[in-house]
Amino acid sequence: MANGGDLTATGASIEQESPVVPPPPPREIPTANIPPPRFTAPNRVNLTEENQSLLNSIRSSAALTPQERNTLFNLMTSSEENGAAQFREVVSRSDLRRMASLLTSDLDRFLEMARNKNGSNRIQELLGKTDEVDTFFVNAISRRFLHIMADLHASRVAMQGMRVFSQAKKAAMYDYVLHHAVNLACDRGGYTVLKQIINDWCALGHFFYRDQLLYIVALNALRLSYDPHGNYVVQHVLRLNDLRCTHNVSVNLSGHCFGLSFTKLGSYVVGKLLDTEEAGEVVVEEFLWCYGESLVQLARSEFGSFVVWKALRVMQERNGDLFWRLVNKLMPFIQLLRGHRIGTFLDSLC
Repeated sequence: MANGGDLTATGASIEQESPVVPPPPPREIPTANIPPPRFTAPNRVNLTEENQSLLNSIRSSAALTPQERNTLFNLMTSSEENGAAQFREVVSRSDLRRMASLLTSDLDRFLEMARNKNGSNRIQELLGKTDEVDTFFVNAISRRFLHIMADLHASRVAMQGMRVFSQAKKAAMYDYVLHHAVNLACDRGGYTVLKQIINDWCALGHFFYRDQLLYIVALNALRLSYDPHGNYVVQHVLRLNDLRCTHNVSVNLSGHCFGLSFTKLGSYVVGKLLDTEEAGEVVVEEFLWCYGESLVQLARSEFGSFVVWKALRVMQERNGDLFWRLVNKLMPFIQLLRGHRIGTFLDSLC
């Protein structure tokens, strides 16, 4: 038949089963060609003898000897090639709570570590691990807050804490910043940190605390404007173009812009006020209340000439009435102003 099937006696066809093909015999591979299994050894760092002894003491909860305390300090601050690796190895094999307790038990030593570039970086690595561990660091920072915030490297520890701590601990840190804001603004190192905090709080959306900080700066604007460091903080908040803050600064400087304009740093602050419409008008109105002789004295002074010149230029662009009132106040003294750019400008208007 066409299908190749067999017939029974009745003529029915029987399907044949397909033959079963046995699998090929397994191929033998010489064992000599099989590489031995590879085991990856833990990537551990060989600790120095001193660091191993320190680790043993940390893990045993034994009190550290003076030598081991020095070893801990060196572990945190070492600038040797494998210093960071030694630190991370000890941390990975230690009880973090115990280590945090040891690092913060001597606050002066902790401050010394934080002021060191390597120490600052390594302390930052320990922050935000657990809330219990962070408690030790929050307490240490708060007890040496001004000293920490006034130092370039130490302040980074506090700044990192304000990013990674729990909300409750962040709030406590924010309150410390607000309480010490004026002292920080007047500190040679602290004023730059305060400016960075203002920027961070803006970027992170902490507007409630940011607005409180701006209010404190504005409330103390007069004191800060005369301060060699604080005036930079006042200038910084004015650059934010925050209408409420600018208004508050101008209110607290009202009646003092004339005197500030005679000083180098104060003239910078008054110049920033002139950049804004409302505050700029307050400054010019104050100048117009002065005696003409006093205004000319300001216009001829080293730093005041910059302020009066800027007041003329911005009012010419923004407020014609105040511009001409200021011109008319100066015009009777044009002879005294010749030789200055203000005098040249006034001559061009005649």
